[in-house]
Amino acid sequence: MSQAQRFDNYINGQWVAGADYCVNLNPSELSDVIGEYAKADVAQVNAAIDAARAAFPAWSTSGIQARHDALDKVGSEILARREELGTLLAREEGKTLPEAIGEVTRAGNIFKFFAGECLRLSGDYVPSVRPGVNVEVTREALGVVGLITPWNFPIAIPAWKIAPALAYGNCVVIKPAELVPGCAWALAEIISRAGFPAGVFNLVMGSGRVVGDVLVNSPKVDGISFTGSVGVGRQIAVSCVSRQAKVQLEMGGKNPQIILDDADLKQAVELSVQSAFYSTGQRCTASSRLIVTAGIHDQFVAAMAERMKSIKVGHALKSGTDIGPVVSQAQLDQDLKYIDIGQSEGARLVSGGGLVTCDTEGYYLAPTLFADSEAAMRISREEIFGPVANVVRVADYDAALAMANDTEFGLSAGIATTSLKYANHFKRHSQAGMVMVNLPTAGVDYHVPFGGRKGSSYGSREQGRYAQEFYTVVKTSYIGS
Repeated sequence: MSQAQRFDNYINGQWVAGADYCVNLNPSELSDVIGEYAKADVAQVNAAIDAARAAFPAWSTSGIQARHDALDKVGSEILARREELGTLLAREEGKTLPEAIGEVTRAGNIFKFFAGECLRLSGDYVPSVRPGVNVEVTREALGVVGLITPWNFPIAIPAWKIAPALAYGNCVVIKPAELVPGCAWALAEIISRAGFPAGVFNLVMGSGRVVGDVLVNSPKVDGISFTGSVGVGRQIAVSCVSRQAKVQLEMGGKNPQIILDDADLKQAVELSVQSAFYSTGQRCTASSRLIVTAGIHDQFVAAMAERMKSIKVGHALKSGTDIGPVVSQAQLDQDLKYIDIGQSEGARLVSGGGLVTCDTEGYYLAPTLFADSEAAMRISREEIFGPVANVVRVADYDAALAMANDTEFGLSAGIATTSLKYANHFKRHSQAGMVMVNLPTAGVDYHVPFGGRKGSSYGSREQGRYAQEFYTVVKTSYIGS
């Protein structure tokens, strides 16, 4: 077997060999080695931080046209290569090829959007309460930002952190998830040729225990934007607050999908299948809690079971596949553990529950649905992050709303109903950062804010113009005549 291609870190405008390398495998086909990706040591992470710090004064005061042009160039190349990059994404993360191409397209559009934001920077010029004095309120770059991204959206989430950071004049050190470094490396390679000065953008791959810890605790890093698990996020918050660094966290979810008696049954089933099982259920906005009122409950469960028979599990690159593999053995083990927990707690297994045999060796799991679940069960309260969902019966809308809000999380929530009254009430009273009416809980636009409440998110929102709240600081200037 020939040696796999090696991919290095990108520090201060140069490709730098790693202290070690890790193998990136295709979860659809474990014999398919995508490559060996660098693992940075402490010295390399510090070198990247120092490079970003040195580049910041010039970059943060650079002309907005240069920033626009560089970001627009990145977006254009991503979009031109969407099929190639989508294939890479499907290989390393396990999304189906259409989903992967869609994610790459989103990444390109994000860079295009923030290229435009470079030209739309604005502030306020107002009179003072004191005669002869005027006031300017402006925004300036935060500084050096550390970006820590997860494995489930290996190009979109890096894009929606990198693009605004650079647009607003910050310098970046990014650590992608060790499990899926390929897309982040490909994005870094595009950025390396787009015209950014050395040190403005840096890629350091490797483990959270090494790379992440250095970024989070370095006094030279002004802010951390993190997407990942609740436990790690809370540790990062403590570390950042203790040294007064800005912090932005996107973490877990246990997103509810309510189906009311008056819902269109076919629509409710389809959006529930999309929410719970597509992208192999590996979306922070996925809904694994299906809260169904009594009048439609039995019909809904039967219709879900029938619909799930037609879901095709298979190789992510194979035409006709609806759901690809779970991303890794560890994630597969976690999903199977929760299936066992659901059965031991007394929930009724309606569909799925086991492994799927395909033409290639991979982490294939059948989409799984439980019914006769209770709100107190672990499968109703804990994030599973796989293609596993459960149905809970409730009496009416009021009970459904109460159950939907009875969680430590608050990222996304949905309702299926033909009632304008209930739709409007739910929009106002759902304790979630994003509310979906007759739509899947998973699926958001790139030009509007993304984020949640309670244990799901901490700090300001991501995406759209709201991204400036994290990546900039406000300055108030007084001018006397």
